[in-house]
Amino acid sequence: MNVKKLLIEPLRKTNPVTVLVLGICSCLAVTAKLKPALVMGVSVTVVTALSNFIISLLRKGIPNRIRIIVQLLVVSTLVILVDQFLKAFAYDVSKQLSVYVGLIITNCIIMGRLEAFALSHGPGESFLDGLGNGLGYSLILIIVAFFRELLGSGTLLGYQIIPQSWYEAGYQNNGLMILPPMALIVIGIVMWINNSKTESK
Repeated sequence: MNVKKLLIEPLRKTNPVTVLVLGICSCLAVTAKLKPALVMGVSVTVVTALSNFIISLLRKGIPNRIRIIVQLLVVSTLVILVDQFLKAFAYDVSKQLSVYVGLIITNCIIMGRLEAFALSHGPGESFLDGLGNGLGYSLILIIVAFFRELLGSGTLLGYQIIPQSWYEAGYQNNGLMILPPMALIVIGIVMWINNSKTESK
């Protein structure tokens, strides 16, 4: 398969969040700030790419009746490794992400790619497919977190972006942006823009 297709299409045309509507829960939970969203995006991308690769390597030796169990075992092992890595090297972000790192195990994007792609394609293609879908998921997290943190807190990655002079002139942060319902609205807007552009072509 075309490498470009595997990596580029999930960013927009077959995006797992805006087109397939998968992984929405974590989009709502970890996008109030940009830093946790970035870390979650990287974590999901790593787990998706590696689990696709491993399952593809094992696919011919996995009995069909236990394939889901094997997939969960592989994914959960990778998630535990990612969780321990974050606790060791990014403890503050790990605390912010809380239980949502562990819930990567049940992420529909990961299980969907294992079932739809890794079980029927080679390791190289499967790795690229997992990488592309992880990046597509990360892209939406970053877009949503960018607007929520900027408009809700006036910061990006913890750094003040809105000038102090604006506040002195009467500007106020939109407190609604850091509430979970606004994440759903922002995702809805991104979906509308993405799908309307796709349909126009």
